[in-house]
Amino acid sequence: MGISERGRRGQTLREIGAAHVKKPKHLNRRLNSLSPEDARRLLDFAQGHRLETLFTVAVSMGLREGEAFALRWSDVDLDRGLLQIRHSLDRTSRPWRLETPKTDRSRRSLTVPAVCRLALAAHKERQAQEQIFQGSRWQHHDFVFSSSIGTPLDCNNVLKQFRAILKQAGIAERCFHDLRHTCATLLLSQGVHARVVMEMLGHSSIAVTMNTYSHVMRPMQDDAATKMDAVLTSPTALPEKPPRVN
Repeated sequence: MGISERGRRGQTLREIGAAHVKKPKHLNRRLNSLSPEDARRLLDFAQGHRLETLFTVAVSMGLREGEAFALRWSDVDLDRGLLQIRHSLDRTSRPWRLETPKTDRSRRSLTVPAVCRLALAAHKERQAQEQIFQGSRWQHHDFVFSSSIGTPLDCNNVLKQFRAILKQAGIAERCFHDLRHTCATLLLSQGVHARVVMEMLGHSSIAVTMNTYSHVMRPMQDDAATKMDAVLTSPTALPEKPPRVN
């Protein structure tokens, strides 16, 4: 085999290999996370709505839609303020089913923020009253977020109600998954370490977190550069030099 032929063959093999390399997800997708002001406004307008607590959990804890819909009261410890992610709801199959998360990182234990803890406690009381009202029609699946008779939520109905609240609040249209992005963006902008955000969201690696939210990391890097300038150029930023002992 000649040199030129081997070269062409090597190039062809490289092209075939490149064609099978999986491209990173989400890098080109614009994230429509809510600003802190719009996040508060959303929750204000959701007060009293049947899905108020679902939106509170989504914004404050960053659960995936399937994870939130699969959440059961046996996964929630309000006394200790802990929440376990053990399943994801699959409604594409008939009948619906609960699936085990595909990765170990998706199976996680989360600390529940106080605002979310209070919302869940109030929601549990409302659901108990709803169950009494429905009587024998209530289906006992133990879902935290359910239909009016205890069955799993329908994603299309949730999205419809979610967008109706956004419209009332004067907030641009979003999809439910954008609440997860909102959670991550709010945490990172408050200085929470990317590793903590990765574990909260159940990302497979910190690279996924860093790549997905690079737009949030940039201002943090700028702030770090400014602080480094202050340390290296301002005498007052440095500790006093101890006196020399002869």
